[in-house]
Amino acid sequence: MSTTVLRKDSATDGAPPSGGAPSRARTEPRRGRSRAGRVVGQVLLYTVLTALSAAILVPFAWMLVSSVKLDAEVFTVPIQWIPKSFHWENFADIWTEIPMLTYLGNSLFLSVVITFLQVLTGSFAAYGFAKVRFPGRDALFLAYIATIAVPWQAYMVPQYIIMQRIGLVDTHLSLILLQAFGAFGVFLMRQYYQSIPEELSEAARLDGLSEYGIWARIMLPLSKPALASLALLTFVFTWNDYMGPFIYLTSNDLWTVQLGLRSFVGVYDSRYAMIMTGSVLSVLPILVVFLLGQRHFVQGIATSGMK
Repeated sequence: MSTTVLRKDSATDGAPPSGGAPSRARTEPRRGRSRAGRVVGQVLLYTVLTALSAAILVPFAWMLVSSVKLDAEVFTVPIQWIPKSFHWENFADIWTEIPMLTYLGNSLFLSVVITFLQVLTGSFAAYGFAKVRFPGRDALFLAYIATIAVPWQAYMVPQYIIMQRIGLVDTHLSLILLQAFGAFGVFLMRQYYQSIPEELSEAARLDGLSEYGIWARIMLPLSKPALASLALLTFVFTWNDYMGPFIYLTSNDLWTVQLGLRSFVGVYDSRYAMIMTGSVLSVLPILVVFLLGQRHFVQGIATSGMK
């Protein structure tokens, strides 16, 4: 009996304990495979993102290359990515052939004024919808936001008739009044205001601060990312707007840069190289604005519920 017990004990002593080296040996290959899988997934993800980014940049690269070509070389098949000769004089000639500086100044004026007014009115209305309690607030907000779904072509003619009867056609003021208010800006700012604790507003009211003071002294300083996002989106939209200036502006000295490029489109032919040169010049301000405000833009979108 003692011999049997000793044999069992010796057999037990030689067996590996549960959870020992063999179990670690089994988990280590799994961890290695999972780590390799993550690396392969990241490589595939970055490859897809790189390919998509390159596809997005191809039209811009073609526009940039075409801006230093002759008109006959712009639409050659296949595309000639490296011109035989670079015509850098296109960037000097465009300033004398059309009043490019006037067009850029008009676009800048409209973009800055409309952006300022949209940020002001959008943030102020959003504060009322987010922090002020009054009967029918939510229903009014839904009705206002529902106007985003109405296409502009549905009320384009009534708007023009109104502006014509009050004598604002062929003035910058018509575009400013029509675009100074936007439901999208109200929605964007309201989503951000709702992320600010209500206790701040209640404490300010107890201290005797008015609703205007709460908006100006508490809400606006805390909502800089959302304000930057709204300003950036509005500026880009206004700068690139073509149909609005096309409908309301008839005088050449009031044209924006988008309308000014029409000067190179003739009845029988078009100066495509100059159009590309002007397009490159019109893109540069937008590029600068995006580079300067991209950090605030991403932060504002990420924290306003528009993920």
